[in-house]
Amino acid sequence: MFAENTLTENFDDIRHFALQERCKVVSDTEWRFRMRGFGYNLRQTEAGYEVARLPQMCVIGHIED
Repeated sequence: MFAENTLTENFDDIRHFALQERCKVVSDTEWRFRMRGFGYNLRQTEAGYEVARLPQMCVIGHIED
């Protein structure tokens, strides 16, 4: 998937990109919507957010709260 206009498989890069996007929005709902536009699905869990690739919904990692 793409993070920062480059193809990456490294979850640390994806986490960094997602957290940068989180700083640009005012709500978790807007953040999840923006990330869907980039091809990632965020699902809230007890430990934080589960990150999955769209459209396969293949979980690639977790972002802690």
